Amino acid sequence: MKKIGFIDYYISEWHANNYPKWIEEANATLGTDYKVAYAWAEQDTSPLDGVTTAEWCEKYGVEKCDTIEELCEKSDFIIILAPSNPETHLGYAEKVLTYGKRTYIDKTFAPDFETAKRIFEIGKKYNAPFFSTSALRYASELDFFANLSDVRAAVVTGNGRNFPEYVIHLVEMLVKICPKDASKVKVESSGLVSDCSVVYKDGTKARIVFSPKYPYSVYADDGENGGGYKEITSAFFPALLCDIIKFFEYGKLSFDSKQTLDCMKLREALIKGYENDGEWIEL
Repeated sequence: MKKIGFIDYYISEWHANNYPKWIEEANATLGTDYKVAYAWAEQDTSPLDGVTTAEWCEKYGVEKCDTIEELCEKSDFIIILAPSNPETHLGYAEKVLTYGKRTYIDKTFAPDFETAKRIFEIGKKYNAPFFSTSALRYASELDFFANLSDVRAAVVTGNGRNFPEYVIHLVEMLVKICPKDASKVKVESSGLVSDCSVVYKDGTKARIVFSPKYPYSVYADDGENGGGYKEITSAFFPALLCDIIKFFEYGKLSFDSKQTLDCMKLREALIKGYENDGEWIEL
């Protein structure tokens, strides 16, 4: 059995509560043998439900570690969670990546582009293989757009509790289907809807439309006859966990890690645009 360690800001949260079962499903699919064996959380009690780290560990059959260092020494592979607290990821990565073990860092990867670059620098310094992504990258509907030779227009929609935290999902889908260099963005909000314009260096234009009530969906075309619309209904989280286990097993990424930095740069510009309604923000 290969042992995974969970690092979190507080451990009783949606991702930590669901990842163990999806890891089991990935094992069944891939014929692997991975288990969440250790956990450490900076805050002992979850503000969401009052569950302590010890209580969570007892429920999931996991050993509680007193320090990050203890967890890193005991674990074969590491998952840094804290999905709602990306500001903690650099501090965790500064300790975890020194061990050089294969690591997954949950969304949102970092609070800003400069911090994201710093984490990559640490990984390079210690030769620590890691990756990060939103689960929406693994929506099977996005495979349809892989056939487009050159996306010339795209519209991505989606939802979440708030724009700064959840826009990463829309950004990740857009970067996957249109991996180009963005030059500027503008966000215009009205009520609960934020309409984002993205202009690329080659003239391509895209839109991200965020609202708590919108479905996740993608439209893209190549300016000719290719393209179409897909609403996202597939099981993207189990697909993400399968890819994490494949990475732990083989050490190979399923996408160019540069796209993670592209996502962070675009997200940062969109948040700045969100805070400065109607103003063009240069990347």
